[in-house]
Amino acid sequence: MKAATLFKTYLEFLVTRLFGTGVDTLILWICSDFIFSTYWTIYVLSPIISFEFAVLSNFLWSYCWIWKSRIGQRSTRDFCYRFVIFNLSSGVGFLIKMLFLLLFEKIFGWDVIYCNFAALIISGLFNYFLADAVVFRQKRKSVSEVKEVS
Repeated sequence: MKAATLFKTYLEFLVTRLFGTGVDTLILWICSDFIFSTYWTIYVLSPIISFEFAVLSNFLWSYCWIWKSRIGQRSTRDFCYRFVIFNLSSGVGFLIKMLFLLLFEKIFGWDVIYCNFAALIISGLFNYFLADAVVFRQKRKSVSEVKEVS
């Protein structure tokens, strides 16, 4: 992939993830301030719920905009398959986020919103590389496709 294309894709990723961060933060705020009240529900359950809302938002942006050129035949099966893989890869990123969120809370004693922002920066880089290399990876051209281009 050319550097300019990679940079453009990464910028698109950042823009959409900022929107996803907004979704994540809004849902986290609603859950932690209005629905839940214990440490576990505020610092563990609320981020899980907000994460799933953000995953759906991020996947839709990724599928329909960022990596749309890498999707050959659009179908319900392809959409669902990619969403499952995206959700699993995001789950790994989420575990990284939660590790850092809880670490920042223990070390600095920050509010959950600030811990979440700091943890999102770290897990965001990881998520970009997984989405680019695994979920929406560029398919290699077959020998027959290369011969047709020549």
